[in-house]
Amino acid sequence: MKQIKHTYMEYILHKAENRGRAEHSWLHTRFSFSFAEWYDPDRMGFGTLRVINDDVIDPDSGFDLHPHSNMEIITIVMEGAVTHGDSMGNQEVVPAGDVQVMSAGTGVVHSERNTSLDETLKLFQIWIHPKVRNVVPRYGQKSFGVDWKPNVLRLLVSPDGREDSLSIHQDAFISKGSLEAEQTHIYMLRDARKNGVYVFVVDGSVTVNDHHLTKRDALGITGADVIAFVADQHSRYLVFEVPMAV
Repeated sequence: MKQIKHTYMEYILHKAENRGRAEHSWLHTRFSFSFAEWYDPDRMGFGTLRVINDDVIDPDSGFDLHPHSNMEIITIVMEGAVTHGDSMGNQEVVPAGDVQVMSAGTGVVHSERNTSLDETLKLFQIWIHPKVRNVVPRYGQKSFGVDWKPNVLRLLVSPDGREDSLSIHQDAFISKGSLEAEQTHIYMLRDARKNGVYVFVVDGSVTVNDHHLTKRDALGITGADVIAFVADQHSRYLVFEVPMAV
């Protein structure tokens, strides 16, 4: 972890090549934060944001039934489709362009599989610590479209479902953004007193508060009221605004 201290703001730069990794016969994954066998005591999350896993799952494979509790689990499907089943009775297909949220709460068992025989599944799985523990588990899913509209920041997840987003049990906000080359965007924090922002570049090249980021780089920012994005080329990114106190 690299910390860069300024007068008011602090930055944590995570380069793509420094992420953890796991290679299995059917799963190829990169970890932004400590996960499974990959452990770095300096990368245990960013505030309440605990996990960003960048998963590639081969055809006709996936995660069989396994348990979770007291975690908000968000899945953003980039390519292919997830076939999901859980102990709440949900049996769903989550295609590219959809976002799925699952509040594990008191406990849930689920499976996530790529049932296609020829198409690779690519997704981001995000875990966020909940604001309240031991809630009744719940499930949500919504299509936000495969295309990322240029020069638009689209809210995907919020605490209360505002702007037609999905809701979770935390005062956290997840957005997806896209900028054409030389375009700019100003992100205003919803609660600068307690929240920080973690920017994850999906692809392209973008400068965030004078920090140059390329594909799969990430930047954590605390102590900011606003954050400036300037695209060096067409870029897509995820913005996580999360409480810093777990």
